[in-house]
Amino acid sequence: MVWLLIILATLIFLFSLGGFLARYAVGGPRYTPEETFQNQCGQNPEIGGLKDAEKTAYEIEGYRGYTLHAVMYPAPSDDTAPEGYSKKFLIMVHGYTLNRNGELKYMPMYRRLGYNCIVYDHRGHGENRRFPCTFGLYEAKDLMKVIEDTYRRYGKEIYLGLTGESLGAATEITALRYHPDVRFIVNDCGYADLIPVEKDGLKGMHLPQWLVYLADLSCRIIYHFSFTGRRPIDSLKDNKIPICFIHGDADKFIRCEHSVRMDKATAGYHELHLIPGAEHAKSINTDPEDYEKIVDNFVRGVETGRIR
Repeated sequence: MVWLLIILATLIFLFSLGGFLARYAVGGPRYTPEETFQNQCGQNPEIGGLKDAEKTAYEIEGYRGYTLHAVMYPAPSDDTAPEGYSKKFLIMVHGYTLNRNGELKYMPMYRRLGYNCIVYDHRGHGENRRFPCTFGLYEAKDLMKVIEDTYRRYGKEIYLGLTGESLGAATEITALRYHPDVRFIVNDCGYADLIPVEKDGLKGMHLPQWLVYLADLSCRIIYHFSFTGRRPIDSLKDNKIPICFIHGDADKFIRCEHSVRMDKATAGYHELHLIPGAEHAKSINTDPEDYEKIVDNFVRGVETGRIR
């Protein structure tokens, strides 16, 4: 009887721990747009000028009617384009716990390239209604809605690209299974497979890595999706969209091996750049000059047809 009680107590403890880990993963802390803006200003002095820049805020109907908050920052005006805007648009997809302002550090570079930049909050982030993070499952479907909205809002003749970091980068790659109508993707520090990232997180918490599977079981029961099913790399096997992978080689949160694997997996044009000494989502801060050269060369290469 004692052993039975011990076994029962152990099981209750383990499943409670699994539930806690699952809830923490999908509903961890979130930063406000104001907090993120101030943080970004500290990383790139150009960002402060975006506070007073021309911009248009609007809402987008995401997957299953979920409301997404978005902002469009126009590039310098082009008198030949509809409404005075450049015909080039870029959707920028932010990382986990952040919000649309997390992408501001990349924006000056793309505006110099003539792109109108659209940033939006992932579901459950920023100004959006609270919702569990599904690590690309619903987020990729939301991204497809943002793409559709952009063509509907600004015209079918626009030239559209994607960029994102971390969860945003994984979301872009996951969305490839739906064959988005975009010209290129810049992918910064995304994950190929969520399970190794979660294992590294548990290791950092000094917990056994096998707990990820208990958390996964709890996630299936509570939230009806699995961590094991979050494998963006599986969306690359028939991809034809040019991708520029960028990753810091000192990234310990999402190791650069993820981008190395995805670079090898995609069927389309691909290039990989590992930034020496850069930690997670810090490549542009670590070497801004080289980062801009990489992006400039890739984007202009796609625009001119040199890269297909």
